[in-house]
Amino acid sequence: MRVPIRTTHRPGHRRIVGALSAALLCTAGVTALPTAARTPDAAAPDAASTSATTPAPRLPGGLAKTPPMGFNNWNSTGCRAEFNEEMVKGIADLFVRKGLKDAGYQYVNLDDCWALPTRDGNGKLVPDPHRFPHGIKAVADYVHSKGLKFGIYTSAGIKTCNPAGFPGGLGHETSDAQQFADWGVDYLKYDNCNNLGVDAEQRYRTMRDALKATGRPIVYSICEWGENKPWEWASDVGHLWRTTGDISDSWASMLGIAKQNLPLAPHAGPGHWNDPDMLEVGNGGMTDTEYRSHFSLWSMAAPLLIGSDLRKAAPVTFAILSNKDVIAVDQDALGEPATVLASDSGRWTLVRQLAGGDRAVALFNETDQPQRISTTAAEAGLPSAAGYRLRDLWQHRDTHTTGTISATVPAHGTVVYRVSADPRWAGYPPAVETGLDHTPLIEDGTAADLRSTVRNLGGTPATQLTVAFVAPRGWHVEAASPATSRALPGGKTLTTRWKITAPAGTAPGAYELPLTARYRSPRGERISTTLPGTAHVVVPPPSGTSYAAELPWLTADNGWGPVERNTSVGEREAGDGRPISVGGTGFAHGLGTHAASAVTFYTGGRCSAFHARAGVDDEAGHRGSVGFEVWADGKRVARTATVTGAEAATDISAALTGARTVRLVVTDAGDGIDYDHADWADAEFRCRQAS
Repeated sequence: MRVPIRTTHRPGHRRIVGALSAALLCTAGVTALPTAARTPDAAAPDAASTSATTPAPRLPGGLAKTPPMGFNNWNSTGCRAEFNEEMVKGIADLFVRKGLKDAGYQYVNLDDCWALPTRDGNGKLVPDPHRFPHGIKAVADYVHSKGLKFGIYTSAGIKTCNPAGFPGGLGHETSDAQQFADWGVDYLKYDNCNNLGVDAEQRYRTMRDALKATGRPIVYSICEWGENKPWEWASDVGHLWRTTGDISDSWASMLGIAKQNLPLAPHAGPGHWNDPDMLEVGNGGMTDTEYRSHFSLWSMAAPLLIGSDLRKAAPVTFAILSNKDVIAVDQDALGEPATVLASDSGRWTLVRQLAGGDRAVALFNETDQPQRISTTAAEAGLPSAAGYRLRDLWQHRDTHTTGTISATVPAHGTVVYRVSADPRWAGYPPAVETGLDHTPLIEDGTAADLRSTVRNLGGTPATQLTVAFVAPRGWHVEAASPATSRALPGGKTLTTRWKITAPAGTAPGAYELPLTARYRSPRGERISTTLPGTAHVVVPPPSGTSYAAELPWLTADNGWGPVERNTSVGEREAGDGRPISVGGTGFAHGLGTHAASAVTFYTGGRCSAFHARAGVDDEAGHRGSVGFEVWADGKRVARTATVTGAEAATDISAALTGARTVRLVVTDAGDGIDYDHADWADAEFRCRQAS
């Protein structure tokens, strides 16, 4: 979990807290773990000394054979007053009523702020009587009465992460573990704040031993943010371990965490899982397409802990979270995590071996344009066969392919297939892939060109094929080449050129423009397959010099909080930044961003140059390190060296002649995103009128 004050500094803020505490203790001539902090468990054996004489104890076996599934309140409620026993009981009710329990979700977990800031006279944890007037055991009993399991939170330090200073477990492991067991706890999330600099392996092993001693089966979640590479040492300590810092509800955050987590697949398996943090699905910071990607990537095998407020969730949120086809991949009994088969220019192919010999194949597009992503059954590890069953896990549709596994994947989208060598392959309709060559950018009243493709991946023909767009009312869509085929044989492609016009006066913005192909299988089945699509109605930049903050952008992805105009990025909420200041110099104009970030503008071939003063905002102090890049029509045309918070703003300029789009990118300079408040100060475009 994160600290609500100065949350942008996660987890660097935590590291500073721990290191500073240890430094203060050393200055005072006190050991890192004072005797007083051991009360009342001072007699508990130290994990390091125990391991030298007896085999390290393991937690009860048989737990977390597949990644845990459940709910944690932090991402939706934090420490607000609405976090209380009625809310927790209501989540348990929703698990049952909305079918989440039937879909596989088990754990209803509390996060920080459930306790009082001080222990009682016996050193015991005390539930907050306002939040939990009937105590924790009563809530656990209610959750259990629904056939579910109950989880709780504390930290492997003297206090938890919240600034209110709730008691942590360091020095109280035996007592706290027994208290959790007595309450009926089934899952413990053990955080990393205020740890006094004590060795992480020692701290987490000490709680492992205490949990083991209770005799109660408790799933043990190690939440030390991947700082000490727990994947290398924690397989006999906990059932799952965080591999990254905290997630936030943004595309950039989710993408960055996925990229950190994917290479660690060899370290995970039944009973010991990589944990890239909780799900943000439904919290509102991403599109539904992005949330489906989030859920798909986590299901390639990671814990699925819902982080949205299910009391307010929309039907689409429940539809994503309860997709049993995708969940079956996450919960596959073989427990073999997905590996990256290919990654090229933002096009990812992930493959997961499943029990029984099937393969799950995820085609993930991190770019801002539709991308065709393709592999084969052989590359996915399947045996040679005449044909394969291809089940689309989001469309819940079975088709067949003779070996090609491909899709044109929408921007930020993911297609997930379950592929099997099936001798009955010809009984399924042929797989037909619909595709677009780009996302159209349309100036109102002016026709834009677009090209669609329909490929038959199967071994039987797709007959009576028709291709069409569903355009907004008043738009004109004209096929400039054939958009039908009486019979499209296996392995063949129908390509159609289109002219698309938005009426004069259409407001700028993104408009849905799905492409649908309809056909019949050899058995006469009517099949319809739709590729979600978007068209952007754009306004050309004015003639002369314009500040970037004055222009509309096409897309804006940010690592923390929204991109801000003429202020720093501040924190998580919109409008919470400060006047831009870099190296002590203030700037009235600019964009406030946070790594990793990308802001795209439409320039329509009319702009000749871009210039900005780039730097880390003074609100980050001398911390933070980033890189600034300018991309024109998909090619990088300018970049800075690494810029830190200790430096003045640096110039970045780029020639843009002929570019239709310009993307301003901020990277984390390879060292994570802590304190990476990045300003494009005085960012401006120099443009001309259309000829």
